[in-house]
Amino acid sequence: MAKFSVSWCFSLLQIFGFLAIGSSAREEIGIYELKQGNLSVKLTNYGAHIISLVVPDKHGKLADVVLGYDTIKEYKNDSSSFGATVGRVGNRISGAQFTLNGTLYKLIANDGKNTLHGGPKGFSKVVWTVKKYRPEGQTPHVVFAYHSFDGEQGFPGDLRAIVVYKLLGDNKMSITMKAKALNKATPVNIINHAYWNLGGHDSGDILSEEIQIFGSHYTPVDAQLIPTGKVVTVKGTPYDFLRPRTVGRMFSKLAAGYDINYALDGSDEQKLKKAAIVHDKKSGRVMEISTNQPGVQFYTSNTLYQKGKGGFTYKPHAALCLETQGFPDSVNNPNFPSQIVNPGESYKHYMLFKFSNL
Repeated sequence: MAKFSVSWCFSLLQIFGFLAIGSSAREEIGIYELKQGNLSVKLTNYGAHIISLVVPDKHGKLADVVLGYDTIKEYKNDSSSFGATVGRVGNRISGAQFTLNGTLYKLIANDGKNTLHGGPKGFSKVVWTVKKYRPEGQTPHVVFAYHSFDGEQGFPGDLRAIVVYKLLGDNKMSITMKAKALNKATPVNIINHAYWNLGGHDSGDILSEEIQIFGSHYTPVDAQLIPTGKVVTVKGTPYDFLRPRTVGRMFSKLAAGYDINYALDGSDEQKLKKAAIVHDKKSGRVMEISTNQPGVQFYTSNTLYQKGKGGFTYKPHAALCLETQGFPDSVNNPNFPSQIVNPGESYKHYMLFKFSNL
């Protein structure tokens, strides 16, 4: 009887995510498809990745508009974070360290001397537990959960995280990321890293796509792409997308392309605000992104050269990323919005994607 009780309690701990390492290590890797009308998305619990997202163009022709791979093995070897959920802290942390409540935390550097997307084995490189899965119906959705242990990649405290992908009708998809600090204060900035090409993942570059970004300020960076700590206006710079214009219009004034964080207009994190609108004129596809986060990273896949789905080779500027987020290196810039979650507190990152045609 005692043996049965111990086993039963152990199983409950696994189900509810209280085992930091074991539950993730033993979870099977699968692919989960959500379908509603003409919109379908495929996901995997390996790194909580978006594998594909298929939507119609203005003629009703369907195409997959996110870059990715054909096999899970390729995602395991991926260094581009195609469609990944990155964390515990997405984007860069300077010097791979930060001080919190008087304690210096040293992380694992994986981007020169800095930490990028949570370290070499961040949230995109672990197996998430599948808590719920409803492939069709009124609100198709899947819930992935992960228990990040104290000291994982150098970050303090146990953190319980979930990611919910949900289809909402009218070609809309939401992504909700939640986390709760269990025993220590910790920074949290969980980000979706999808690479978008509204012409189709294999249609070429995105330089002619039109984009509008609802941020009148941005955070300048140094040569290592670490923010300087300043927040400056976009007016009179190549970063001004307050009105729609093509992605490549100002490329001649940039070193390689865009890789910059915008401070979104509207400071209330409890309210949803527009982050960006992208329009591919050839296909007619439009994507509108809204979020509750203060920033969005605009990245034009400047150094990309990777064989992807169907053997197609993705080259520089084959896609754009619009990663809604807290500001990069916030832990080392006290004037940036805080990403610190104290024990018992919760973190929430909400994204809404609306797809349409013009």
